[in-house]
Amino acid sequence: MRKFKISCLSLFILLIAAELSAQNLFEVKVAYINTTELLSEFPEKEKATQQLITLSENYKSELELMQNEYNKKYSDYITYQASLAENIKLRRMQELTELENRMQDFIELAQKDIEFQEQEMLKPLKEQIMNAVKAIGVEQRFTVIYDMANPGIAFVSPEAIDANPLVKQKLGIL
Repeated sequence: MRKFKISCLSLFILLIAAELSAQNLFEVKVAYINTTELLSEFPEKEKATQQLITLSENYKSELELMQNEYNKKYSDYITYQASLAENIKLRRMQELTELENRMQDFIELAQKDIEFQEQEMLKPLKEQIMNAVKAIGVEQRFTVIYDMANPGIAFVSPEAIDANPLVKQKLGIL
C-alpha cells in the first residue's frame, strides 16, 4: 500500500511537472514594431532623403528645359501656321508630338530611377533593422513580431510588447 501511495504521489508530481513544462513550451509572446518609425530614426535616412531630393530637382530642371523647348516650338507653330506650307506644318506638328512623347518617356524614366535609387539607398538600413528584429526575437523568445507599418495588421492585442525600444537599443539609435 505504501508503494502504491508513493507511486501515486510520484505520478502526481510528474504530471504537475509535465503540465508546467508544457505551459512554458507553448507560451506565446507577441510583440510589434514599426519599421517606418525605425527607418526614420537612422541618420543615414536623412542623407538618403537629401540625395533623392537633389536627384529629383535635377530631373525637374531637365524637364523644364524640355518644356521650354516645347512651348517655344508650339508658340512658333501657332504664330506662323497660317503662312506655312502644308508639309512644313505636318513636320512641325510631328516635332511637337515627338517632343511630347520624349517628355512623357523622360518623366517615366525619372520616376523609375528615383524609386530605384531610393530602394538601393534604404536596402542596407532595412537589412540592419530586420537583422536586429530577428536577434531581438530570439533573445526575448517572442513567438511573433508584427510590423505595424504593414497595412494588413488591423488589431494588436493590448498585451503585445512594443519591441521598438529593444530594436533601437540593438541598433544603437536610442
